[in-house]
Amino acid sequence: MTSLAEALGYAPDAKLLIITGDDLGVSYATNSAIYDSLRTGAVTSAGLVVPGPWAREAASSYRGEDVGAHLTLNAEYDLYRWGPVTHAPSLLDGDGGFPRTLVDLWEHADVDEVRKECRAQVERAIYWGFNVSHLSAHLGALELRPEFFDVALELAVEFCLPLRLPGADQQHQAGFPFRQLAAEEGVLSPDRLVRPGRGHSAKAAIDKILVDLPPGVTELVLRPARDTEELRAVIPDWPARVEDHDIATAARYLQALAGRAGLTLISYGALRDRQRASRPYSG
Repeated sequence: MTSLAEALGYAPDAKLLIITGDDLGVSYATNSAIYDSLRTGAVTSAGLVVPGPWAREAASSYRGEDVGAHLTLNAEYDLYRWGPVTHAPSLLDGDGGFPRTLVDLWEHADVDEVRKECRAQVERAIYWGFNVSHLSAHLGALELRPEFFDVALELAVEFCLPLRLPGADQQHQAGFPFRQLAAEEGVLSPDRLVRPGRGHSAKAAIDKILVDLPPGVTELVLRPARDTEELRAVIPDWPARVEDHDIATAARYLQALAGRAGLTLISYGALRDRQRASRPYSG
């Protein structure tokens, strides 16, 4: 069977790396840092939170970078709220925003409203001018429940876009073969998904992760943000996000590390183009 690396035109033993900056649109601090990381640093793709309070500003600053739709059904912060772009009563909590937790979402969301909301988010990103490169899910809300995964897969097929999925080792935890189901529909996904643990040094964790990567396509997810009063006031894990921005932009550190580890940096756009070459998109 042809590997994803081979399908993208690389050798079977190639090590390919997508570095994604998630949460574009959540705040001005994230917008500024993610675009900085895309334009001057090592980040190769980004995920747009369409319902985010600063999503329209992110659209106004877009210059054709590789940006996907980060499908969002949660607003996890106590003091910083956002909600659906559609009329979706089952996707609201008591104070008028998205549910704060995945459990609350999964217990109360109407799947038809989830489908309508997620499609509207993709369509709005396209309307704003983004050349959407992929789909992903905020907090993993669509990946580990079959009825929610079906929504994500339908959209990936409809818009002919790659879909971020956890690695094959998490299929047992989910209880259904989500990667196989996506492959059967011709939807591409990186072979593995990596999120650096938040310990004493994210940089040391990333060093180890990248040096030890096996062949194939890996996605490393960062959440860059600039250190601002706004960020400190509303997002509790702001120090980790500021560190991600420092890592992504510090003297091209990640590019140098990738070179030493024999990695080739790619973007989600390469997967989208491959997927659409196999199943042309008329949208």
